[in-house]
Amino acid sequence: MSRIGKLPIAIPSGVTVNYSDNVVTVKGPKGELTQSIDPSISVTVENGQITFDMVEGATAEVKQQHAFHGLYRALVNNMVVGVSEGYKKELELVGVGYRASNQGNIIELSLGYSHNIFIQLPNEIKVETKSERNKNPLIILESCDKQLLGVVCAKIRSFRKPEPYKGKGIKFVGEEIRRKSGKSAGAK
Repeated sequence: MSRIGKLPIAIPSGVTVNYSDNVVTVKGPKGELTQSIDPSISVTVENGQITFDMVEGATAEVKQQHAFHGLYRALVNNMVVGVSEGYKKELELVGVGYRASNQGNIIELSLGYSHNIFIQLPNEIKVETKSERNKNPLIILESCDKQLLGVVCAKIRSFRKPEPYKGKGIKFVGEEIRRKSGKSAGAK
C-alpha cells in the first residue's frame, strides 16, 4: 500500500471539498480546481480531512491501484494548497540584452533572436516582470494550479535553456547550472 496515499489531507479554513461521481472539486479564496479520480480509489471527506482508500476487488491491476492511491492523494493535496495559499515560480533571464515585459497576461521576451517572442498566458496565471539596474530581469508567475504553472514555466524556459559554458538563458531563481570549462589546450 502506498505510504503517501495513507496520509490524510487536512482541509484548511475557507476551503470546501466536494466529491461526487469520481470528481473532486476544491474551492478556496484563490480559485476552484477539479480532478477526476479513478474508480479503483475511494475518497472520503469528513471531520475536516480527506482520506483515500483502495477499493477491494476493483478491476484495475493491484500495482496500478497502488500507484493511483499515492498519485491522487498528491494531486488533491496540491489542489488544496493551491486554492488556499497558491503557488509562485520565479524565472531569471541571464544574458546581455535579455529583457522581459508584460501587458496584462501577454509576455514579451527579447532573447537575442531577430524578433521578440510574445506569449499569451492562461487567465489562471498572474504574471509580473521586474527589471532593475545591474540585476537580471525576473518573471514572477503565480497560480492556484501547480500543474498548469509548471507547464507554462517549462514553455517559457524552452525558448532559451541555460547553456553550460557561460550560463546564459532562462533559469529558475536558485537553480544551479552545471558549468563546463571551455576549450583546453590539446596535448601533442
